Amino acid sequence: MRLVVDGRGVNAATGAVPVDPDSTDPLVVLLHGAGMDRSVWSQQTRFLAHHGYRALAVDLPGHGESEGPALGSIPDLATWVSELAAELGGPLHLVGHSMGSLVALETAAHQPASVASIVLLGVAATMPVHPDLQAAADADDVEAARLITSWAHGSRQHVGENPTPGLWMLGGTQALLERCAPGVLGADLSACSAYGTGVEAAALVSCPVTLVLGGGDKMTPRQAAEPLVEAFPGGADVVELPGTGHMMMQEEPGAVRQALIEHLESASRCQEAEPPGG
Repeated sequence: MRLVVDGRGVNAATGAVPVDPDSTDPLVVLLHGAGMDRSVWSQQTRFLAHHGYRALAVDLPGHGESEGPALGSIPDLATWVSELAAELGGPLHLVGHSMGSLVALETAAHQPASVASIVLLGVAATMPVHPDLQAAADADDVEAARLITSWAHGSRQHVGENPTPGLWMLGGTQALLERCAPGVLGADLSACSAYGTGVEAAALVSCPVTLVLGGGDKMTPRQAAEPLVEAFPGGADVVELPGTGHMMMQEEPGAVRQALIEHLESASRCQEAEPPGG
């Protein structure tokens, strides 16, 4: 699906189901992490699209097949998401992974009319980036892709364990990162590292929240998300996937799908129970 946001073309995968602008089915937008694109959500987008949701896994600006340049900060990306919501014609259920989770959080905090609920996967209150990784990414050095791939997957995935037979998960992740346009991965990592107001943003969120955390996540371990959990004024549901690494939507696609459906059904019940004008 092609859209235009802020005068630039945006590409989105819709799970092979066209998004009907006149439908009342909930809109779910999935936001990828640093240096990645819509394809990381392939196991979830199609499922949602065939289970009563209008699902769009978007390529953020400068990523995949969306026109650039890449946006250099989490607040700028959040503003872009609010413009996407206006283009789609309704509040969005935002599902974000890693950098995308920070974007979803920031959007919910500062653009609440654009957001119906948020699901944050692989999230942390802060996401500092090691200087050597930042330097490699800034230089468009393949070493950056190799380092991220190694750390992003759980230990089981280093010896196989792909739920899709015949595919090499680590090789796929590294190839995806290597396809990133020059300068984009460095800009993404810099945006993550510079974002230091996650806890303050969480304190402003009024919509339903679910966190999905990998028990074996070396990049955003469970304890790094605790300040956010404590800050959400309405609380947050937390789903922990034992032994799962940072790329949880690929490592445990079924468990992530289940977490999304449970969250979306719960969010819908909350909205139905809300009094008119509330």
